[in-house]
Amino acid sequence: MADPVAPVPSPCNSVCRMNPSTGLCEGCFRTLDEIAAWSRLDDDEKRAVWQRLAQRRQESAA
Repeated sequence: MADPVAPVPSPCNSVCRMNPSTGLCEGCFRTLDEIAAWSRLDDDEKRAVWQRLAQRRQESAA
């Protein structure tokens, strides 16, 4: 069972390349603003970013 109080992990996968046409990192699908803010976000905000990333991945695969 997952620990409900475990910190939300960073989506960074060390493929740090910004796509100039989408404005998203090609590795983790975050914007520069999301990357810069990550360490200051609370866990709820981090989970919201993760949800947006899942949506972006789906959209990019279509």
